[in-house]
Order: sequence, then C-alpha cells, then structure tokens
Amino acid sequence: MRRRNLGRLGEELAVKKLRKNKYKILERNFRTRFGEVDIIAVDRDVLVLVEVKTRWSEKFGSPEEAITPWKLRRIAKTGQYYQMIHSGLPEAMRIDAVVICLSPGGEIERIEIIENVTA
Repeated sequence: MRRRNLGRLGEELAVKKLRKNKYKILERNFRTRFGEVDIIAVDRDVLVLVEVKTRWSEKFGSPEEAITPWKLRRIAKTGQYYQMIHSGLPEAMRIDAVVICLSPGGEIERIEIIENVTA
C-alpha cells in the first residue's frame, strides 16, 4: 500500500475511533500556511486538534515517536488560526493523537487515542 493510501486508511480508522469515543468531528485535513491538522473535533467543551499516525511496522519506531515538538508547534499555530476564523468554538484547546499499528495484512493491531500530547 502506498504511503498516501496508508494515511487515508489511518484517518478513516481514526475518525471511527473518535466518533465511538463521542468526539464531534468538525473538519478533516485543514491546511493553512502555518501547517495542517489531520482532524479537528470537539470533545465535551474542548477544541481538539488530532494528529493521526499510522504504521505498518514499528521497525523505525512507534507512531507516537514521529510526533515531534516542531510538529506540535505547527499544529497549535494552525489550531489557533482555526479558532480565530470560526466563531462559537470552545476556548480550551488541546492536541490529541490517534496512533494506529497495522499488520502486514492490514488488520488493526493497535489503535489508541492519546489525549493532550506534549513535547
């Protein structure tokens, strides 16, 4: 499976997991000059910026290890811009990650929501 297809599959699985956990999905793949946020959602009274990381193998590290401090800063800046251009959103904001590990056959080995990711 190509990298782009793996990313799309990961995002689809992440949306299902988030909805199952009562997140309200507002937008997907929000892009600005500041960066991109894979999924923007609301969890209770918090605006949540979700980074999705999907891997076939942990040979080069776990999915969560790929979320760098630089990436978190770009996500936060993009989220602040999103809040600015959309009224009526919660003031509180956090960054969550959905990490997904798939078997070589495409079966889910692990899918987990990690709340409030920090560097």
